[in-house]
Amino acid sequence: MYYSGKRRGEDGIAAVIDFLLSNARLVLGVGGAAMLGIATLAVKRLIERAGRPPDEKPDKKMTDSWEELGLVSAPPKLLHKGIEGVVMKQIAAATKKELSQPIPLPSAEPQRCDVDPPQRRKRADLCVMTFAERLQLYFRTRVCLSAEEVSVAQQRALDISTEIQAFLHSKHPDMPLGDMMLAGSLLDDLQVVKADHACLIVPLQLESSLWMPIAGEDTFLGHPQFCMVRRENLEYFPRGRSYWDRHLLGGYLSSRLVSEQLGKAVMESMNWPSLTGTLECEVRPVLGSPELKLEIQGLTQSSCDSGERFYITVLPTVRLSEMMLTAQREITGSFDYVWYQSLYTSETTRLAALDKADSGVRKKCLKTLKAVCRNCPALRKLDGSHLSNVILHMSEKESDWSESVFADRFLQAIAELIGYLETGIMPSFFKHNVNLFQGFTEDDIDEMGFMLYCAITEPEILLI
Repeated sequence: MYYSGKRRGEDGIAAVIDFLLSNARLVLGVGGAAMLGIATLAVKRLIERAGRPPDEKPDKKMTDSWEELGLVSAPPKLLHKGIEGVVMKQIAAATKKELSQPIPLPSAEPQRCDVDPPQRRKRADLCVMTFAERLQLYFRTRVCLSAEEVSVAQQRALDISTEIQAFLHSKHPDMPLGDMMLAGSLLDDLQVVKADHACLIVPLQLESSLWMPIAGEDTFLGHPQFCMVRRENLEYFPRGRSYWDRHLLGGYLSSRLVSEQLGKAVMESMNWPSLTGTLECEVRPVLGSPELKLEIQGLTQSSCDSGERFYITVLPTVRLSEMMLTAQREITGSFDYVWYQSLYTSETTRLAALDKADSGVRKKCLKTLKAVCRNCPALRKLDGSHLSNVILHMSEKESDWSESVFADRFLQAIAELIGYLETGIMPSFFKHNVNLFQGFTEDDIDEMGFMLYCAITEPEILLI
């Protein structure tokens, strides 16, 4: 009769507790409900202990009840820790029940201070690492691409460029084009984080006696990298002698008209579903973009599952008198007859030559900076051109670029960037009258400057 009555009493108390907790959560929130639940549970344990028979061993239950009573009267910080302890006990008990594995009892012998769990020891090792060691770890794990990833991306890009070139030669045999080639950071071992883009150079074959490049400084625009290509000797060789005369605009070769023709010939005319079946990856043009861009999905099975995409940008290119000009309307804007003089090849060639001369880490430093700026939203507007020029300017002042000073040169590059942002001017290494920060707003400069200022005192924030 006693035990039956006790069970009925417990059921009644449990119903009251459930009712209180369900309503307290609505009124007091989760934290208040937790505190009320602990207090109610403590009162329940006191009632149980008062009605417990003398022969029942109360050691374990007494310990639990006093722990919970201690929580009720504890200050807020200790109460928070106590709640965590109670929750962990409940989780451990549930795990024991579900997995049917005995929980080892704590040993009576005191634990040795020099024996730590492997995870705690690993965490401690990370805490004592110097910034130079963390930077090296970041470079190995977050910057570099695997050889397999690079090889697969390059092969797919090469297959697509071969198909495009064969299509143009068969459908437009009269269009004078040179051999297409892949270019960009993927081919120069400067791509970081993941292999996701490449450039396809489409060289236009122009007659050197009929076309003359005009440097940007000599045009009415005055921008050193905004060049023009003028048609020459019209009195002796009238329009029609050159295939590209059909793309003239006011006596100059129009980059817009050339891009539009290639867009219609390649983007709108090729059978992309058939090419997708041939290459075993989905290939389709990116519509509505000022660039001629292809999107490839499914380079590998893992990239297909994750939805990652690889992009190929088609660049019509003119090479005249040591000048390499590209049709990049996303840069030149509404100027239909302007060609952009790219300095990428000069910058990468210069960096490679400097590193080869003294076995330096300029390329390594550049790749690390690119990965940091790509992973940090506040610094994403700093691209490879900005960072390459910072390294080239530093090379004029610093002669030691050995592996031992890799971290020092990285921090120095951060300081140099802050200096350029303070003035709002970063001169190009090869064209000093070109300000690489020209397209940035004051808000952009303030945001990047604030992030880099914080990194001066706490450089680890850049490696998150």
